[in-house]
Parts: sequence; structure tokens; C-alpha cells
Amino acid sequence: MAALTLHSVEATLQRLFIRAEGTTLRAEDRKKARELHALLPEMAPHLAPGRVLVDAAAGRASVGLMAQELLSPCDLVVIERAADRVRACREAAAQRANPSPVDVREADVADLAAWPEAPDLVVALHACGPASDHVIDAAAARRARRLLLIPCCVGAGVAFAATARAAVARWPVPRQSAVRLRLEHGLIDAWRTLRLEAAGYEVTVAPFVAPTVTPYNLVWRCRRVGQPDVMARAAAQLREIMSLGG
Repeated sequence: MAALTLHSVEATLQRLFIRAEGTTLRAEDRKKARELHALLPEMAPHLAPGRVLVDAAAGRASVGLMAQELLSPCDLVVIERAADRVRACREAAAQRANPSPVDVREADVADLAAWPEAPDLVVALHACGPASDHVIDAAAARRARRLLLIPCCVGAGVAFAATARAAVARWPVPRQSAVRLRLEHGLIDAWRTLRLEAAGYEVTVAPFVAPTVTPYNLVWRCRRVGQPDVMARAAAQLREIMSLGG
């Protein structure tokens, strides 16, 4: 693998996705390049020819296609439900310099039929709202070996959101909405972490870029280990946290 620089990430992003003559990367593209520059090195040790990478809730599949171009000619499965983004992904795939397999599946990440069995690595960059939770469920059900999950915005569609809101409403916390919202989001983060641990994953959570790049800058790094004692403890904690809403 050649040195992975921000310049090489930006140049590849432009070649695959921004092909109009004379155009340059927009501010949002440069932000995406910085995210990819941070995320791709975490993916590199787990990719090789013949290994399966799933780019889940993929958008244009910038994560998966860039990984194939800059890291390894792995087998890529793309799962994206929006037809226009699927089309953009296929157009970008045609610009690749390598012939690595790409299987683009127009489907919701909640559809287990769209998922391969036991992928080596699943990545979901900025899976919005409940999409992050569908990725957790599907990755666990299909026994993914590793998962890199970067959740995005949280809304009412997240199954645990109402419980978190009800719990914070009963706690003796200040009325300011910004304070209460951070507590609600913290509970949702805890719920997701416990679900992953109960499903057999060893989980670490940490920033992968600075918050100036994106406020949604936490990555859940998950490795399937299946330790029964850890799974049982997490399941018990999960039952407890889910009872907080009353």
C-alpha cells in the first residue's frame, strides 16, 4: 500500500466522484476526505484480496470504493437504499483503476437478505438515526468479524430515544434543552454499546477526527470475540438501561 496522505485521498475522491472538467473539491468533499484519511488506516489491517468489506448505509460508497483503490483489492458489498446514490456509486465504481469485485445492493440496511454472511469488516460512516441501529442488528445477525460504526444524527426514529427522553425527564437535571439533549444522547450511546457487547463484540469508543471536522466524530470499534461472561453482563446492563423510561 502506498503512503496514505490527505492529498492522495483528495485526488482519488476527485477522480472517482467529481469528474466534470475544471471542477474542484467542494468544502463538504474536503471534509469527507479528512474523515476518510482518518478512517482508512483503521480499515487497512483487516482487508486483503478475497476478504469481504461491507459499506453499509453507504451513500455513494466513498468508504468502500476508496478502500479498494487505496488499501486493498478486497471484495466489496455496498448496501444503500436510495436509487440516486446507488447510481452514483455504480458510476464511481466504473472509474476505478482496479477490477476488484463490487456488488452494489439497492436495499435498506435493515433487510438481512441484503447482507452477506460473516463479512470480514463492516463500515458505516454517518449512518443516520435508526440506520446505525439496523447496522448493529444486521452485523450481529450475520456474524460480522469487525465493525466500524460512526453514528450520525439522532431523532425520534431511534428506538431507544423515547426511553432516554423519559429517563432524563425524571432526573433532577437542569431544564436547559442543550444539557438534557446531551444526557439523552449519552444514554443512546450507552444503549448501542451494550447491545454490541451483548451480541459478542469487544467495543471501544473514541474520536476518530476532531469535532471541528464533524460533530459526529465518535467511532465504535467492534471485534467479535463472543466472551460469554461479558455478553451476560452486558445483557443484564442492557435490560436495566431499557427499564429507565419507567
